[in-house]
Amino acid sequence: MQGLSTSLVLIAFLAIAAPLAARFLDRVVKVPIVVFELILGILLGPSVLGWIKSTDFTDTLADFGLAMLFFVAGNEIDFALIRGRPAARATAGWAVSLAAGIGAGFLLASTPAAATIIGVALCSTALGALLPILRDAGESRSPLGVAVTALGAAGEFGPLIAISLFFSGRQPGPAAGVLLGFVALTGLAVFLASRARHTLLHSQVTRTLHTSGQFAVRSIMFILTVLVVLSMVLGLDMLLGAFAAGVLWKVAMAKAPKPERELIEAKVDAVAFGFLVPVFFIDTGIDYELHALTATPAALALVPLFLVLLLVLRGGPSLLAAPPRAPAPMKRAIMLFGATGLPIIVAVTSIGRDQDLISSGVASALVGAGMLSVLVFPLLALRQYQRGGKAPAAPEERGARGQVLGP
Repeated sequence: MQGLSTSLVLIAFLAIAAPLAARFLDRVVKVPIVVFELILGILLGPSVLGWIKSTDFTDTLADFGLAMLFFVAGNEIDFALIRGRPAARATAGWAVSLAAGIGAGFLLASTPAAATIIGVALCSTALGALLPILRDAGESRSPLGVAVTALGAAGEFGPLIAISLFFSGRQPGPAAGVLLGFVALTGLAVFLASRARHTLLHSQVTRTLHTSGQFAVRSIMFILTVLVVLSMVLGLDMLLGAFAAGVLWKVAMAKAPKPERELIEAKVDAVAFGFLVPVFFIDTGIDYELHALTATPAALALVPLFLVLLLVLRGGPSLLAAPPRAPAPMKRAIMLFGATGLPIIVAVTSIGRDQDLISSGVASALVGAGMLSVLVFPLLALRQYQRGGKAPAAPEERGARGQVLGP
């Protein structure tokens, strides 16, 4: 009990230390807060100082944080904004990345299962980590933001599908059937939600926005829990349910007044990025097996190799989603943003370690490369974009944006 209490206090301390550290360095270099959360978790965890130990309780909170991160990603995707060319080309780019990643995995791993884990990790894009960066930079709805959102949607939803197909414990045929059943059920729920007016839901949400009832937040937690549990019962990855829950909630609230939607989104951000998501990233740092990475030069050398593979195998195909006539700096920014991955890497390597499909050294190297990608790639991407990547949207994109944003 004493160890749990100490860990909880220190995790809460690191959660406030991370944004303070980011602000301290803000004038010199803009570093995403998640990087500090990971580094501080490693520093105070068993790998270095040993002041914090992972417990079942903190691991459960971290799982909720990861689920909340994917809920926010599903909730923030504007499908009307990315439909058509951006979504189609981003999906094609992801398929190329998956094939190339698995191919690279066969060169680095001894079994097909290990190669698939490496391939799925290398084809991911950390949309949940990129959306706050784009929002803070004021680029969420710019041509760059549209391209990155499409890439992130494909780079998070696609790997979740692959995880559910390849690592559910079922044969591919039955696994595909279960997955299709879940997608069909979720699609039906989204369709019905889009057709309904939700007058009762919206009125109850409005009445409790400033009271202890907080019906909106409670409804979100209910939908999130139901779909996460359903996905787990079906043997699918829980993050698939979390992502679907975000999409379902967005559709259900689409017809609510804009001020209310924005207030609810602020509440969701407070729960997610003020509490649960930091616990996930800090706990990831605590659980990081640094000794497995430094035990052999070969394991350590995998980190820069995987980082380069992320840039080449994921960043390269991401260029398919670049807007027409995009300037070279914008294309480089899109490539760097597309190569930024971490949550899916953590999830798939955890599955690999739990099933003894990959070694601790390979898992730590993949997560280490993911951490470096979050640290380096978004920073370089924003610098590239600000140096000359901004360009007027193409005519067809201006029309699409006009339909969403108005004239």
